Amino acid sequence: MRTINPWINFNGNAEEAFTFYKSVFGGEFTKIVRFKDLASDDFQISENDANKIMTIALPIGKHNVLIANDVPEFLGRVNENENRSKISVSVDSREEADQIFNGLSAGGAIDGPIGDSPWGTYGAMFRDKYGIEWIVEFDPS
Repeated sequence: MRTINPWINFNGNAEEAFTFYKSVFGGEFTKIVRFKDLASDDFQISENDANKIMTIALPIGKHNVLIANDVPEFLGRVNENENRSKISVSVDSREEADQIFNGLSAGGAIDGPIGDSPWGTYGAMFRDKYGIEWIVEFDPS
């Protein structure tokens, strides 16, 4: 089966954000590559970008991986207030939905509070403290 793994751009705080996500989802990082790890004569890295994240990966569940990087300064900043694509998390219970929602929404902005939806699911929509938009949903059917 093919999987879809969301990849998020950050402005220098990818490692901080992923440490937060790890505290909510659990697990261990399967990859952390810094820009300095790839530096060469052909790929020069500024001192400001050296410790930024080129790739970080956090498995979530059995088949999904959340991936991110920091955008190097020479590419400009990511607009953290734009309407980025949402990351949808399907969970196995209302309790798990509450746990993920309470963890990820801490310090963020809630667009749709957790609760029952008109289409029969239980979930919420929110932006976490790093500006990433999430949907957490439990479908009992």
